[in-house]
Amino acid sequence: MSERLDIVLMARHRDFSRSRIKGLIEAGFVKVNGEVVTKAGAKVDESDALDVFIPPPVPAVPEPEEIPLDVLYEDGHILVLNKPAGLVVHPAPGHLTGTLVNALLAHCPDLSGIGGVSRPGIVHRLDQDTSGVMVVAKSQRAMDVLTREFASHANVEKTYLALVHGTPVPAEGRVENLIGRSPFDRKKMAIVDRNGKVAVTNYRVVASARAVSRVECVIETGRTHQIRVHMASLGTPVVGDAVYGRPRLDRQFDPPPARQLLHAWRLALKHPVTRDPMVFEAPLPADFAAPWAPPA
Repeated sequence: MSERLDIVLMARHRDFSRSRIKGLIEAGFVKVNGEVVTKAGAKVDESDALDVFIPPPVPAVPEPEEIPLDVLYEDGHILVLNKPAGLVVHPAPGHLTGTLVNALLAHCPDLSGIGGVSRPGIVHRLDQDTSGVMVVAKSQRAMDVLTREFASHANVEKTYLALVHGTPVPAEGRVENLIGRSPFDRKKMAIVDRNGKVAVTNYRVVASARAVSRVECVIETGRTHQIRVHMASLGTPVVGDAVYGRPRLDRQFDPPPARQLLHAWRLALKHPVTRDPMVFEAPLPADFAAPWAPPA
């Protein structure tokens, strides 16, 4: 007789809550007959072999690591950098080392504790596979001001560039709706009618060629996966987006994209201490110049 995977594991690991079990499954730490299963409701039989890997806890204090940083600007209060695709911002299960925070602690020995010990200096974040410009607070004064302004979107303008399948219609517009957890897949975000947060993206097509467009996106809010969800809602998902995109079309490219082609290109803000207006741009990464991409 088949039962749900999470129910079976709860019976075997009575010291774990149901949410803990579900989290382990969705994070890929459970195998059924040697294969990773990420659905808590997957059906299993008594004869199935179940393996559960319990990840080590995240260290309370991340360790400094000598990881090169592409620094665009630095003074006593802020550091602005160009984050490469593939770099995780802060330690988490599955990525306990080799993160931006580890690199920052080596680059700025006095950073520890600013804004919290687990994410020192982190004002905002980019997805692991999103590249581009980020600002880090090096003093508590800068942390307090930047955290407040990023949360309220006052004096901050974030502009992204994305390569998308097709061309959005109209070629310039505004997407405004609610974004929240997908009711069908809790690992994804979705446009929802309720229980979401307002998300606003202003976009315009910069160039198009060979069924791919380069789109500039200025975001007024910073919701999780916001641009990826909004571009997909227009029928033009981000190239290389394995979650909201079109993998079948991605595989037709030569070379195929190794990640979602989304780049935090420009960040405009006021210096948290001097209040001088500042604008930073991160050069386009090499994969934006693929042979099938629109010319810059």
